Amino acid sequence: MDSPFSHVDGSGKLRMVDISAKRRTVRKAWARCLVVTEAKLANLERRHDSLDATHAARVAGVLAAKRTAEIIPLCHTLHLSDVNVEVTERDDGVEVSSSVIATESTGVEMEALTACAFAALSILDSLQVLDPDARIDDLVLLKKEGGKSGSWGRDVEAPTRRRRRRPSSGT
Repeated sequence: MDSPFSHVDGSGKLRMVDISAKRRTVRKAWARCLVVTEAKLANLERRHDSLDATHAARVAGVLAAKRTAEIIPLCHTLHLSDVNVEVTERDDGVEVSSSVIATESTGVEMEALTACAFAALSILDSLQVLDPDARIDDLVLLKKEGGKSGSWGRDVEAPTRRRRRRPSSGT
């Protein structure tokens, strides 16, 4: 009996998907997340002249995308043609977006998501001194192109700020 899940065999065991018969095509994927914070990167960078948190986050995202197969079990090792990570300060935090391109036999969705996640973690690490309540929200695959299933995308608005309320002191 075959499993409806590509990473599970008929007996329920995890497996790597066999992509040997799939055609190599240009695959693209876009992802995004939001670091929710009241802190501003510009304030952090002014306090530490040599710190460029934005640049560090972009590099962290690119490096993570290139190593996705080492981070996510059963992911294929891919030769990426391009990885782009953007970090944009907003009123409600820092938006991180990524795009990944490869000519491969399988998609690059996990690489785009991994790039965003690790760039956001780098931003979070930098900002914790200013805002220990900072967090990562709304990690989402926005769109993909290429392969047998063709193009897919979701209709998503910009990530929104959902700030947790601090418990009152009861006084």
